Amino acid sequence: MKPVELSFTPTDNHRLANLCGALDENLRQIETALDVSIARRGENFALTGTPERARTAARVLREFYDKAGDPLSLESVQLALIEAGHQGRTHAAIPGPALITRKQDLHGRTPRQNEYLQNIQKHDITFSIGPAGTGKTYLAVACAVDALERDAVQRIILVRPAVEAGERLGFLPGDMAQKVDPYLRPLYDALYDLMGYDKVAKMFERSAIEIAPLAFMRGRTLNHAFIILDEAQNSTREQMKMFLTRIGFGSKAVITGDVTQIDLPKGQISGLVEAQAVLKRVRGIAFTFFKAEDVVRHPLVQRIVNAYDRYGKNADRRAESGGNGK
Repeated sequence: MKPVELSFTPTDNHRLANLCGALDENLRQIETALDVSIARRGENFALTGTPERARTAARVLREFYDKAGDPLSLESVQLALIEAGHQGRTHAAIPGPALITRKQDLHGRTPRQNEYLQNIQKHDITFSIGPAGTGKTYLAVACAVDALERDAVQRIILVRPAVEAGERLGFLPGDMAQKVDPYLRPLYDALYDLMGYDKVAKMFERSAIEIAPLAFMRGRTLNHAFIILDEAQNSTREQMKMFLTRIGFGSKAVITGDVTQIDLPKGQISGLVEAQAVLKRVRGIAFTFFKAEDVVRHPLVQRIVNAYDRYGKNADRRAESGGNGK
């Protein structure tokens, strides 16, 4: 396979150093994300892989070189690589809405993320279902922060079932608030990242932000609020119906979950799984289904998700054939 050759002239050693990163770390990230091999000699690069991947890598290198007047952070490189992997697809041109948060450059990195953001803005109830790392929770919290900043809602309510990995609240030390805190930590992290610690603390003091376990939602009616039910695959069918009927006037709800990671007791039906069948034709409710290609984390995370998907499908085929592998 003939490599794609690329040369940066006139030579700018400062830009080349920033482009490659310490010990060529940025080049290794490009190789991993785009499945190519990069050989470098000075300002000359040779990229080996399928023609399409090699051309994509060449384009990415040129874009990074143009930005390499300053050092490139590892995070910015990885996020740019995720976006590069989706460019040129038929549904990649869907624009994402601008959000008001502390993160100036926050936007959807994949077409489905942009579709998800649009669904949240256009619908009162949005479901997002898919693997870890696809931005389901983070983008939902970003939309909630944006709605609060625009005065579209009066408060944010973040909800989670307190059921994970077989643990039960009784085994955790402390009062109820301390017991549920570990389950809600990802929501705190997203808030701190998007608003800053001090502002989040003030919002909690004003009750403009509330975090609660799902079991505590019974009997409430939530008006003018942005409500997020996270890890919804661990809600029961009764809890899901109860949650959805809490929605009041001027409110918006987002329900997120991964149906491959259900931790409910064996034989108990997940409320998220049932909701897909019950609500798929209900007008005003949107569903966004994320896939492994939408993972916005370290490039290896997407490969891990893909590997587990392939292994699961092969295991199903083995089971169907009686375990003999035929």
